[in-house]
Amino acid sequence: MAEQPPAPATDLSPMEARRLKLLQPLQLSIISPEKLEHAQQIIEKDKAIKPFWVNKYKNEAAKNWDRFYKRNETRFYKDRHWIEREFTIYKQQPTDTKSGTLNCLEVGCGVGNFIFPVLERNPHLFMYACDFAPQAIELVKQHESYKSGRCSAFVCDLTKDPLTDTIPVGSLDVVSSIFVFSAIPVEKLEAAVRNIKEVMKPGGMLCFRDYALYDAAQVKFSSNPGHMLDTNLYVRQDGTLSLFFSTEQIRDLFEKEGFTTAECEYVHRETINRAMDICIDRRFLQAKFIKQ
Repeated sequence: MAEQPPAPATDLSPMEARRLKLLQPLQLSIISPEKLEHAQQIIEKDKAIKPFWVNKYKNEAAKNWDRFYKRNETRFYKDRHWIEREFTIYKQQPTDTKSGTLNCLEVGCGVGNFIFPVLERNPHLFMYACDFAPQAIELVKQHESYKSGRCSAFVCDLTKDPLTDTIPVGSLDVVSSIFVFSAIPVEKLEAAVRNIKEVMKPGGMLCFRDYALYDAAQVKFSSNPGHMLDTNLYVRQDGTLSLFFSTEQIRDLFEKEGFTTAECEYVHRETINRAMDICIDRRFLQAKFIKQ
């Protein structure tokens, strides 16, 4: 994890205070054992919906994400300015001194909330970006900062479309997967990892963050039965999927495909819902894997 930045001043505007808070590294999980036990009890009581609907939601995942982006366009997600705080490799100079470029890929890029802030701050990056929702890629290409010399966006379903159709084999220094694997059914995860591995250089890094077991969102799903498709896999009201991971599951997934684990841990952030006057425990999983 990155070092703590200097303590913020006390007379900041709300916007400046929020920006500084986002620069603070996420803390190791500090959810109390009592809260975790309570969450586990709620989740274990939940039951999967009928197989017909499970298959329908899994098969229509790409279609439902495309509808999501057609409906929300660029309004739903905020730019992810915290990426370089947690994954400092995006600040580094390229190792390939001949090209002078750090070649990167963001899988599940959405509308570009990750790629454009990072490209702006590091002139040495070239960023591939893919998503299985055509509408998302169209919105990326319409962005005022989209330039063919700095990034290349394309439609791709990681679980079946070869990345090598667009990206040269073994050419990438860094791959990011930020809240992406949670949208993929468990039985398709291995195919996604193998696909990513093909385009990475030996020694290349995969930066991973996603939802962790017992996150407040999972507890909310199980508190309202009718969302569970499979163990730790849920469907939102709009038909998009959300899978919650353990560190053991993610470590095993990548190591089985020949990656070495550099980091894999739970991180925790408390968020406050002021309207309801409650504190919500968000629990994420953050990891870094190295291709051998």
